Amino acid sequence: MAMSTAERAVPRAAWTLVVPVKVLARAKTRMADGAGRHREALALAVAGDTVAAALSCDRVRAVIVVTDDPLPAAELAALGATVVPDEPDAGLNPALVHGAGRGRELHPDTGVGALSADLPALRPAELARALDAASGAAEAFVPDAARVGTTLYTARPGVPFAPAFGGGSRAAHLARGARELVLPGIDSVRRDVDTPADLRAALALGVGPRTAAVAALLPEPIIRH
Repeated sequence: MAMSTAERAVPRAAWTLVVPVKVLARAKTRMADGAGRHREALALAVAGDTVAAALSCDRVRAVIVVTDDPLPAAELAALGATVVPDEPDAGLNPALVHGAGRGRELHPDTGVGALSADLPALRPAELARALDAASGAAEAFVPDAARVGTTLYTARPGVPFAPAFGGGSRAAHLARGARELVLPGIDSVRRDVDTPADLRAALALGVGPRTAAVAALLPEPIIRH
């Protein structure tokens, strides 16, 4: 279908997304009882599906992965992400700021976003919808499905990148003046996975192939109500 003249006249904002990936030995600890020996494989699969979906989004110029684990570093670089080590080694937000700095060096004309690595159902079109909404604010964020945490935080070009991830990050981002984006049709952007219940909800939305393959190895009570 051809675009209208009006659609062609409106440029789409481009974004660089920073995705923090934990060392696998420390990832998905709340899944340990259910996932057992598949816990690290699940964490890697979820990150892989998240990064693959982000790279497939036409609003995304680049994905910067911040990790100190060589296994996800290699696998996510093979997907097309730029991988940088967590040189500050001072926690999540400093790691994101470090990755954002690298992103702005490489792509200074793009906005910068921090995206959770725990979004296995992420759909490129839904991410595009969220990023388009984010382009209307200096800073913006998408709350998680529980409206307690944050799955996406963004800063337009030229705006200081100041994420506030951690416990109660929705409230923290609101307090900093970032615009909350609660839009219809972005469920996959909000569905992060930390617990078996989260995984079941993501599976109901439809996860990427890596997560689906590992989920098939998990005990039935973990993936079914």
